[in-house]
Amino acid sequence: MTDTPHDSVSEERERQIRLDRLVGRLPEKLQRLTRWLLAPPRRWIRIPAGILFMLGGCLAFLPILGLWMLPLGFFLLAEDVPFLRRQSGRLLAWIEHRHPEWMGLKK
Repeated sequence: MTDTPHDSVSEERERQIRLDRLVGRLPEKLQRLTRWLLAPPRRWIRIPAGILFMLGGCLAFLPILGLWMLPLGFFLLAEDVPFLRRQSGRLLAWIEHRHPEWMGLKK
């Protein structure tokens, strides 16, 4: 079974809503930075930042760097890589289902 264009638009809309909820849970300054990075014109900043965050997450044993950097890098890259974008939608749906409190929803 193939996706219809309507299904893709609906899935993307749901992904965006879930991502906005998750970003809305961040501290104010981090929210502003994340929303700034996620803006479409920031692609040339977002891609290297996403790669650097993921590399930093792999070096979690060093001070300041941590595993928190992996998901941030993943979601930044997912904005510009179609395969990762679909995966991020699935991951956000899973988070909403398994950990609704992470998105500010009641369990």
